Amino acid sequence: MSRIGKAPIALPSGVEFRKEGDVVVVKGKLGELRQAIHPEIQVEIENGQVVLSRPNDEKQNRAMHGLYRSLISNMVKGVSEGWKEQLELVGVGYRAAAAGQTLDLSLGFSHNIMIQLPSEVKVEAAMEKGKNPIVTLTSFDKQLLGMVTAKIRSFRRPEPYKGKGVRFVGEQVRRKAGKSAGKK
Repeated sequence: MSRIGKAPIALPSGVEFRKEGDVVVVKGKLGELRQAIHPEIQVEIENGQVVLSRPNDEKQNRAMHGLYRSLISNMVKGVSEGWKEQLELVGVGYRAAAAGQTLDLSLGFSHNIMIQLPSEVKVEAAMEKGKNPIVTLTSFDKQLLGMVTAKIRSFRRPEPYKGKGVRFVGEQVRRKAGKSAGKK
């Protein structure tokens, strides 16, 4: 049995869990999330915990067992605690400004990049003198947060020679050596 799939998911206080047909609904203080579940995977609540099971050991069922357990676990954590990602803008003149649900990025292009964020994602931009700008994104939906951060990062990926670009805080960028000296 899958080690990830067989682990039960504890439901914290204040989190409501229900199953509507093949859709799982998780509701908490931060919001409500829905996820369609494959009909072969059974989801039950036992002793205040969510338990997933599969009918047999076919490869597809084993894969979906762990997948849906992880998705439901992320939903439960999201509606109770929330998710947070921080992006660092490394480069001379790189700037970030947040106004409501709009993020304004200056990433060395001839124009600024304006991104309209979904209402589920909250954004803050912090710029301190002498430090790289930090963009903090928070949401209760981990999948949506991941897509938004990937989109922002895709505008200027960290390059391997100088390390400039948009990266996650604490991310190690693999650096390459530049050109060697002139040939004789």
